[in-house]
Amino acid sequence: MKKRNDIKISGVSLPLYTAFVIVLAITVWIGKLPLNMVGITFLLVILGHLFYFIGEKLPIFNSYLGGGSVFCLLAAAILASTGIIPKEIVAATATFMNKWGFLDFYIAALICGSILGMNRNLLVKASARFIPVALISMIIGFFAVGGMGAILGQGFGHSVMYISMAQMAGGMGAGIVPLSTIYANGLHSSQQHILSQLAPATTLGNIFAIIGAIFIAKAFAKTKYNGHGVLIPVSKDELKKPKIELDAAKIGLGLMFAFMLFLIGVIFNSFIPKVHSYAFMIIIVFILKATNTVPKALEEAVIMFNQVIMINLTHAVLAGIGLSMIDLSSLAHAMTWQFVLLSLTSVVSMGLASAVLGKLLGLYPLETAICAGMINNSMGGTGNIAVLSAANRMEMIAFAQMANRLGGAIVLICGGILIQFLH
Repeated sequence: MKKRNDIKISGVSLPLYTAFVIVLAITVWIGKLPLNMVGITFLLVILGHLFYFIGEKLPIFNSYLGGGSVFCLLAAAILASTGIIPKEIVAATATFMNKWGFLDFYIAALICGSILGMNRNLLVKASARFIPVALISMIIGFFAVGGMGAILGQGFGHSVMYISMAQMAGGMGAGIVPLSTIYANGLHSSQQHILSQLAPATTLGNIFAIIGAIFIAKAFAKTKYNGHGVLIPVSKDELKKPKIELDAAKIGLGLMFAFMLFLIGVIFNSFIPKVHSYAFMIIIVFILKATNTVPKALEEAVIMFNQVIMINLTHAVLAGIGLSMIDLSSLAHAMTWQFVLLSLTSVVSMGLASAVLGKLLGLYPLETAICAGMINNSMGGTGNIAVLSAANRMEMIAFAQMANRLGGAIVLICGGILIQFLH
């Protein structure tokens, strides 16, 4: 039996972490948690690290159900749905994650760090094959869900418009919210009513994508199909990453450079609103890396910033997603066996299609199935984080975002056209 001081939660001794939890619990209980950056950040970091720690220790859960990442999402969602965490804190968390830009902060660090930290040749080679695989897999998923819907008596049109496209739209804010507006305009119906029909599919698709990614990551872990977080076979020299010693000043520089690139994406998005800021940011960073434009010292600074954010905030982001973006009650209400089967059809067909296509194009099937297939059923940036974290492949965030944002934009365009014919 370990001594209490030997047990550490994210590097913090158990007695000290217990003190953190007690202070947080008292503050929430007396209704005095500051609903600002300080209070919400402390809440998410403490809950995130704690739930991740518990999930990694729970028997069965840690081996077959996603461990810490999934437990973090589920435990936070239960706290929100049962009212243990008050509604005003849940609402403030949703505001913090989206309107205050906590997700933008996190994803900006991940995109820049993951792309600039990759081998240049690997990035260019993999991208040319990856994007076609992701797009073709979406088409296959679309027809698979439609066909299954027709067989089950749910109708081809309804199945593709309210399940397939809802899962492939790229999440909530940049996905089903504008998609519901497009549908509402085409059908002369209530946007809120349509959104309530799309949201359960987005949520369940994300859960199935997480479970599917975990399952295949474990099932094919010791096979030749596993690229261990790399899309394309490369030499050991290409995989080598230089050891970087953290430097406080350089981390600040990395932060400024990453945020500058994000703001450039925002500027482009203001001229072309249908293309998400993340998509523009990925394109910009990709070009900078492919052309070797960024000096090595600056590249290392961004990688340092990425490492600090990944280590300290990943579990907090997962807790925030669970608290504010997974509505267990609406999911339970929509849970018919036909709905579940159609949602599962989308994830399985896209995962299988991308694995086969990836293999044919010389990509690792395991990574391609997760990153070009299953993850296109996730809740956008938040869902990508949940899926990749559960599958232990966070280094692939840039590819996931690339597929998610490009595919989501195409779904919105197609949604406006097809709603006139398929419903």
